[in-house]
Amino acid sequence: MTERTNRTVLLRGGNVYSPADPFATAMLVEGEQVAWVGSDGAAEAYADIADEVVELAGALVTPAFVDAHVHATSTGLALTGLDLTGCPTLAEALERIARFAADAPAGGVLIGHGWDESGWPEGRPPTQAELDRAAGGAALYLSRTDVHSALASTALRALTEDLAALPGHHPDGPLSRDAHHAVRAAALAHLTPDQRRAAQLATLRRAAELGIGALHECAGPQISSEQDLAALLELAAATDGPEVFGYWGELGGVDTARRLGAVGAGGDLFVDGALGSHTACLHTPYADAEHTGAAYLSAEQIADHVAACTEAGLQAGFHAIGDAAVTAVLDGVRAAADRVGPARVKAARHRVEHAESLDDKSIAAFTELGLTASVQPAFDAAWGGPDGMYVQRLGAERAAGLNPFAALLKAGVPLAFGSDAPVTPLDPWGTVRAAAFHRTPEHRISVRAAFTAHTRGGWRALGRDQDGVLVPGAVASFAVWDATDLVVQAPDDRVAGWSTDPRSGTPGLPDLTPGAPLPTCLRTVVRGRTVHVRRPARRRPV
Repeated sequence: MTERTNRTVLLRGGNVYSPADPFATAMLVEGEQVAWVGSDGAAEAYADIADEVVELAGALVTPAFVDAHVHATSTGLALTGLDLTGCPTLAEALERIARFAADAPAGGVLIGHGWDESGWPEGRPPTQAELDRAAGGAALYLSRTDVHSALASTALRALTEDLAALPGHHPDGPLSRDAHHAVRAAALAHLTPDQRRAAQLATLRRAAELGIGALHECAGPQISSEQDLAALLELAAATDGPEVFGYWGELGGVDTARRLGAVGAGGDLFVDGALGSHTACLHTPYADAEHTGAAYLSAEQIADHVAACTEAGLQAGFHAIGDAAVTAVLDGVRAAADRVGPARVKAARHRVEHAESLDDKSIAAFTELGLTASVQPAFDAAWGGPDGMYVQRLGAERAAGLNPFAALLKAGVPLAFGSDAPVTPLDPWGTVRAAAFHRTPEHRISVRAAFTAHTRGGWRALGRDQDGVLVPGAVASFAVWDATDLVVQAPDDRVAGWSTDPRSGTPGLPDLTPGAPLPTCLRTVVRGRTVHVRRPARRRPV
C-alpha cells in the first residue's frame, strides 16, 4: 500500500448519492471514513483543512459497487488470453483458437473461455478433430460460457488420469460433471505462480476501473484450489485495489475455510450445474433433452453442512440453479434449522448462489430461513427473452419464471448482485440495467433497488449492514462517475417511468434505459485509498 489513509480529502461541485442528504454536492473523507456530506456552500468550511480538494465538475459520487460472485483467476485469464464470449459462429471460434495457439509459447497448457454453441448458426460445438486441428496439437482447455462444461484437446485429455471412466466424459464432444472437473484441474495445475498472479492482478485492475470496491471470490476444490484462493487473498491485501472476501465451496470444509481466511464455507458448492450445459437439476426434463440434469448434493448432505457452518459461526452457501436443486437446498437448510435452531440458522444469513428457478413457495422459504439470494441479472440479459437459451432449454413457460427479482424483493429476500465473471463480464452498471429492464417485465425492479443490491446488498451478504452507503461514519469506499441525466425511476411497471421532480427528495441515478450510454468511472476509492483514476484530479496546494 502506497497512499496514506489518514489524509483528509474534500470532494465538491458534483452530485453525491447519499441517504443523509438527497441534494448533497460535496463530501469530506477523513482517513478511511466519510466524515461529512452536504452542500458546496457548507463545504467551504473544510477547504482549508483538506490535504486534497477534488473538483467534481458535476460528476456523480456513489458507493463503490460490490460484485458478490467472481472467479478472479479465470476472469483474468479471459481478460488477458483467449476469450470467445460473444463469438458469432463456430467457424470464427475455430479461427480464433488457431490464432491463439499459433501465437502462444511452446509447451504448457493453453486456457480459454466463453464459447456458446446455443447462438451459433452451426448449432453445435466443435468436434474433437476440429478442436485438435485448431489447437495445433497443443494441450487446450476451453470452458463454456457457463463454466459447467468444457472442450479439451486430445493432448490435454492425455494429461488427465482415468478421464474416460469419469461421469460426464464424451469422446468427441464437451466434457461435463466429474470429467470436466478433472480436465480443469489438470489445466490449472500447469499455471505458474507468475501466470496466476498476472491473471489475478488483471481482474483486480479491471474491477477498480469499473468502480468496483469489493469482490466475493467463490473458490473451491472443483473450481480453483486452496493455493489459488490463498494467493488471491494475499495479493489483494498487499496491493491497492478492491477488497476481496473469499468463500470456500467444499462440503464439510469449515476447517479449510477458516485456515484460508475465508468468510464462508460456501459459494460455488455445487448442488447442480448450469442450464446451458444441461446440468442444472430440474424436477421435469429439459425441453431439448430427455433428462433432468445433474444432482451433486442431497438434502441430507446440505443439512449436515449448514448445521456445521452454523455451529462454527460461518456462512454456508450453495450453487443452485434448477428448481430441483433449489428444493434440495431449502429442504436441507430447513432440516439444519430443526437440528440447531431456526433462529441460529436465520441469523447466519446463509447464501444461495444464482437461485434462478424459483416459485412462490420457494421464495417464501427463503424469507422463512433468512437466506440471501446472490444473483446475476446479466444471465437474463444474455440468455433470457423469447429467442434465448432459456427458452431452448426449458420452453417458454418455464423460462418466463426464471430470475424473479421483483418477487424476491417483495417477499423481503435480501439480494446481492454479482457477475459470476468470467461467465458474464465485470459490468456493474450493465448489471443494474439488466435487473431494471429484465426481459420478463414482471420481474423488473427499480434502478434504485438494483443499485442497492449491487452496492449495499453485497455488504449485507457479508453481515456488514452499515457499509455500502455514503453517510458520516461509513467506510469511504466510493466511485466518481462521468454521468449525465440523473433521474429517479418511478415505482411502477412502466419501462420509461422516470421522474426528475426534486420534490421527491430521492437522489438521482444515471438513466439506464437500454441504448443510453453507461457511466464512465473517473475515480475509485477503497477505504480512503485511491485505487483508480481516469484523469488527474485537481489538487489544492497544502
